[in-house]
Amino acid sequence: MEELGRLSDVEQAAAGDGQPVWAAQGQGGDRLGPGVRAWRHGAALAVAGPSAQQDRLAVRGGGTDAAVLVRRVLDEVGPSYRLLGEASLIEALVGRLPGLVPVHDFFWMETTSLSGAGAATAGVRWLDTREEKETATLFDRFFPDSYAQPGHAGVRRWAGVVGEVPGGAGAEPLAVAADAWSAAGCGFMGGVLTHPAARGRGLARAVSGFVLDDLVARHGRAALMVLTGNAPAVAAYERLGMAKRLFGAAQIPPPR
Repeated sequence: MEELGRLSDVEQAAAGDGQPVWAAQGQGGDRLGPGVRAWRHGAALAVAGPSAQQDRLAVRGGGTDAAVLVRRVLDEVGPSYRLLGEASLIEALVGRLPGLVPVHDFFWMETTSLSGAGAATAGVRWLDTREEKETATLFDRFFPDSYAQPGHAGVRRWAGVVGEVPGGAGAEPLAVAADAWSAAGCGFMGGVLTHPAARGRGLARAVSGFVLDDLVARHGRAALMVLTGNAPAVAAYERLGMAKRLFGAAQIPPPR
């Protein structure tokens, strides 16, 4: 097992796969993010990133090499890390590593192209501080379980469309999306939400396209995660030019 100390080493081992590059959380120069460590064994790559929400271990490569690597990495960093990787690889690792259990499947979606979403005509822009605080109310009311919310660690900026809804007290965010947990080589979008009274107007598409285009321009790639059961969202992101891959998550449950 070889430990990798530079972002460029991770990029080379990732061979064009955006997910390990995102997991490395590089924020400038050739450095990995704070607390992030990465290793390679044969054709397998593992990137371990601590997080206040959930420690994660991004894995790619063949099942045999990956099983050896993951076993050694978990001995090194501890069992709190949740594995993320191609669904077929995670399934193989669950079969090979005692104690590892599947959690759920999801789609990892990414793009290196501009969306052509027409965000300018919809009035999308980056929100100011006051509007970001109003966005928090939108999440409290309609999406309290979202990982990306104003004020959460790693959530950098919010884009949105501001307007009035029937019965409202004035202009407020109608549709929003965040630049959240972006990293050198892979921007990341989260927190996509539309006020129920403003749905059906194409605002989510416009806001998402605006954020994705900015992330592609800044980082060369933009990505997001979406649950497999959210078919409307998956279809909308595909129309914006994003390609999906079925991923899985697994972890060693904590002792009772």
